Amino acid sequence: MNDFFIYLRLGFDHITDPSGYDHILFVVALCAVYTLRQWRQVLILVTAFTIGHSITLALATLRLINYRTDVIELLIPITILITAVANFFVQEPKSRLFDRPVTSQSRARYGLALLFGLIHGMGFSNYLRSLLGREADIVQPLLAFNIGLELGQLLIVSAVLLIAYVALEILNLRRRDWVLIVSGIVAGMALSLIINNELISG
Repeated sequence: MNDFFIYLRLGFDHITDPSGYDHILFVVALCAVYTLRQWRQVLILVTAFTIGHSITLALATLRLINYRTDVIELLIPITILITAVANFFVQEPKSRLFDRPVTSQSRARYGLALLFGLIHGMGFSNYLRSLLGREADIVQPLLAFNIGLELGQLLIVSAVLLIAYVALEILNLRRRDWVLIVSGIVAGMALSLIINNELISG
């Protein structure tokens, strides 16, 4: 049981680690267009991302799929950039009472979250496999690590929605401005990661 909590903590620390902020940026980009009152839609979105990264995290950790690490390390910031740029085109709800994005946009975002989750899961597996080494029983560490990832992810989502609440409801920032500011910052950081990745690999 001690090992379970060790890997749970490692999963939590991995996704919330400021020095490895690529996954944090992706979650921020996913949630940037939502408000606290839209928590149900955010829950669906995060669940789609979770399903995606859980699948490839398990398959890659169990060595049922193979991939090039350098390709995944490049694809992850690309998913962040695409998600952030897509935020620029999200239509703002006409009514604050029924604060819901357009259905077609919602479906597209859920699909992207699932697809990009597959890519991020392979990124998570790189770290987990380095921790496991030659350990024989990897099912329990895999489960614990994944739960840790989810707890960290929920913490990030909660922080983003609470900051959005303060910005929109207390500071009276226009919602469109909030989305553009947050998404613009994330897009710039993602672009920097892509350029740095290319310079290192080149």
